[in-house]
Amino acid sequence: MGSDLLVVDIGNTHVVMGVYRGREFLADWRIHTKTRRTEDELAITIKELFRLEQMEFSSIGAAAISCVVPPLLPDFVHFCKRFFGVQPLVVGPGVRTGISVKVDDPREVGADRITNAAGAISLYKPPLIIVDFGTAITFDVVSAQNEYLGGAIAPGMSMSLAALSVNTAMLPRVELAKPPSVIGSNTINSMQSGMFYGFVSMVDGIVRKIKPLLGEEVTVIATGGEARLVAEASETINKLESRLTLEGLRVIHENTRKGR
Repeated sequence: MGSDLLVVDIGNTHVVMGVYRGREFLADWRIHTKTRRTEDELAITIKELFRLEQMEFSSIGAAAISCVVPPLLPDFVHFCKRFFGVQPLVVGPGVRTGISVKVDDPREVGADRITNAAGAISLYKPPLIIVDFGTAITFDVVSAQNEYLGGAIAPGMSMSLAALSVNTAMLPRVELAKPPSVIGSNTINSMQSGMFYGFVSMVDGIVRKIKPLLGEEVTVIATGGEARLVAEASETINKLESRLTLEGLRVIHENTRKGR
């Protein structure tokens, strides 16, 4: 058995995986989320991804998983047991995250949101606001005392753009992109303008409303598949961390191992 750590973030649209050797990041991959995959199908896919990076299954000695699609979790757990010989750490209630969760019902908070918070406080001094651009856009707030306070959830950009064309008779499907001008001179650019500048304004607006509640200088971190697109135009986002969830899984695994 090896000593490397496999981290897996199972999201609604993508499964993002990475490998760490201690604190050193080695590689990451992104595959589409499917309703179900057998452990054999996972093995074929992940082994090929490893091969592309000249890595072997034998290097893995531990695994940590964050999952917001419960039906997929058993297949990934069984895969880790069978092909790596490890019982993966699954982020959930009772796991040592290093964060005190101060919400009405901690069980309602998605594992990815707590994992993002754990990754963020390992990189930056709180208070923090983490904006994750995924299937949904989530805003997560961490106080100066490392307390997870909650946040906000909004529809994601790709989801909203798809809904616009599906629910209208004459609007086409378009690429999610920054248009040449905020004033669209054609239908496609008009749709892109509404989405792009609408979401940039929403993010900046929500962040500006949260900041005064934290009472001191706040670092705003963007992560997720569409983070870079918005971060470049945002007036409130300070940092871009594309692998924040994977880093959070590494931190939580380390906290759990130290606590044994």
